[in-house]
Amino acid sequence: MPLNPRKTIEQAADRINELHMSAVRPACPSKRLPDRERIINVTVRLRNLMFPGFYDAPRPEDNPFFTAGELQEISQILEEECARAFAVKDCDSAEANAAKAVDGFLRELPEILEVLSTDVDALYNGDPAADSPMDVIIAYPGLFAICVYRLAHSLYKHQVPMIPRIMTEYAHGLTGIDINAGARIGRRFFIDHGTGVVIGETAEIGNEVKLYQGVTLGALSTRKGQLLSGLKRHPTIGDRVTIYSNATILGGETVIGDDCLIGANAFITQSVPPGTKVMGRGNELASREETKSDWENA
Repeated sequence: MPLNPRKTIEQAADRINELHMSAVRPACPSKRLPDRERIINVTVRLRNLMFPGFYDAPRPEDNPFFTAGELQEISQILEEECARAFAVKDCDSAEANAAKAVDGFLRELPEILEVLSTDVDALYNGDPAADSPMDVIIAYPGLFAICVYRLAHSLYKHQVPMIPRIMTEYAHGLTGIDINAGARIGRRFFIDHGTGVVIGETAEIGNEVKLYQGVTLGALSTRKGQLLSGLKRHPTIGDRVTIYSNATILGGETVIGDDCLIGANAFITQSVPPGTKVMGRGNELASREETKSDWENA
């Protein structure tokens, strides 16, 4: 039987259209979905404003009017994109929800900048290979991922759909560091090297925490899928904790106490008391007093 490319194309097109018609539809189909490229552009411009003089944003002393003008343009774009995101589930209130979320986000930007300054300080003071804080800002992937996370987290708190994930996945693609926008992370956060770090949506991380490459703060199991949405699935990490490369810590009930040191390749699914050192996959524990020299050098 001779081939009939035209008939094959028509049949394939009919079936594709049929499948699309039966798919889940947005609440407001007249609105386009958020534009990923516009969101990435806004993300980069916001990062630039956090570190003026390093990228395309001038220092305030060179152009005191730039920040206000840039924020005006950014807020307009962000409000449009947030409205598209909200319209996926609620067409009638999308614009109002977007305006409220963007207003809250703008109000939080100064605080985000203050926290980011502590992250820069932690990265510089914690890495003898850093020549200066400027080196950290311009070159370190960990800081870029943290910066994008902190911006995205604010929008997440204001319940903006889709956009926080687009932002953090953009940073993930560039750095190999996957921080869900829903995670709660304290001040002076330090990711060294960074590649392969995964921090889940409901993870909680205290102040002065240091992670090395390959660390996973994940869920113990996600087989129940959407039934787990909204539940605490990822671990809680206390203050002043150091977690070395390729360590895996799983579970929403797992708590790593303050001042713990988690060794490379450790696999942890249960809570660890404060001041404990966990060595490798064996989960061998030692008290802080027994390993004081290790702690002082961590």
